[in-house]
Amino acid sequence: MRWHRPAGNPRNNSTLNSMEFHVEKKDSRTDARAGVVVTERGRIETPVFMPVGTQGTVKTLSPRELVEIGAQVILANTYHLYLRPGHELVRELGGLHSFMSWPGPILTDSGGFQVFSLSDLRVVRKEGVVFRSHLDGSEHFISPELAIEIQRALDSDMVMVLDQCVGYPVDHPLARQSVENTLEWAGRCKSAWESSDPPGARALFGIVQGSTYEDLRKRCTQELVDIGFDGYAIGGLSVGEPKSATFEMTALSTGLLPEGRPRYLMGVGFPRDIIRAVSLGVDMFDCVMPTRNARNGTLFTSRGKLVVKNVEFAKDLRPIDEDCDCYTCRNFSRAYLRHLFQAGELLAPRLATLHSLRFFLRMMADMRRSILHGQFSEWSAEFLARYDAGPQ
Repeated sequence: MRWHRPAGNPRNNSTLNSMEFHVEKKDSRTDARAGVVVTERGRIETPVFMPVGTQGTVKTLSPRELVEIGAQVILANTYHLYLRPGHELVRELGGLHSFMSWPGPILTDSGGFQVFSLSDLRVVRKEGVVFRSHLDGSEHFISPELAIEIQRALDSDMVMVLDQCVGYPVDHPLARQSVENTLEWAGRCKSAWESSDPPGARALFGIVQGSTYEDLRKRCTQELVDIGFDGYAIGGLSVGEPKSATFEMTALSTGLLPEGRPRYLMGVGFPRDIIRAVSLGVDMFDCVMPTRNARNGTLFTSRGKLVVKNVEFAKDLRPIDEDCDCYTCRNFSRAYLRHLFQAGELLAPRLATLHSLRFFLRMMADMRRSILHGQFSEWSAEFLARYDAGPQ
């Protein structure tokens, strides 16, 4: 049954004034824009990359280190925190910010993508999703209403609706059904949000689905805008489809989304892809790739990826990236980091993660600056030429 807006709520204007977003400058040659998201817990300058702290921690780094390298907002995951330690415990202990000692804004994913990844352990129904825990096999049911309740218990600043993500390739009927469920659940999330949330508190994001089908993406985007949200995420991409399709669907969605709301492209993390998406009007990004790759010895630098475990760096006294200002690059050599990885020392993934995240956060700050100064295209060309040249 399709969700219907309750009588008396005006279309497109019923979102809470909980989060403000202002576009400060638009690029004259692309759709890139620099903006500011204002939340109760701080300002977020966009375009922005959000380090992923799935279980209430960005792996290997402390909150103080994240602040020092320029992180403005982090992402945590509803699915994982619901299973462990449990959202009610987090609520009892003062909410996620207090629990993990993070002072800035937090965005929580609803868990839809994690449930999608449990293809052998879940059943999707119109009412919600039944799934088995990857931890102990116990059975759970998450409805749109519970997804909102969990995120309210976590006290996150930006809350995502429950959505149904599908992989690639997928046939049109299944993709259409996922859009039907996503829209139904988005409406129920909005109703649950408005009935339980005091005015002025936090922000709710809708999520666009539709795989690589233009008609489904268009329908999903337009109906989400009709429901009305504080921000909009573009989901269901970077799941195996060709890059050309990723950006065709991104452009389709950004072209239909309102100018005055932040746009968040979920799970896209290669530097070239982020720059391309920013040129299409995307404001927010997250991805585990920089931290996951760093823990395995592959680091992002201004001259491309560098595999520091390689034997060629055994006697290399240069920093990971001579253009980087992070603690790792200011104090340690490639040879030392390689030694730490070879020896299995815990300091290795810490120093590597510190560098790779600083690289991403500095890239976003430089990109924003280029938009404000009307030099986005020039900056992009210069950055990518250097990045594609490869490590020296």
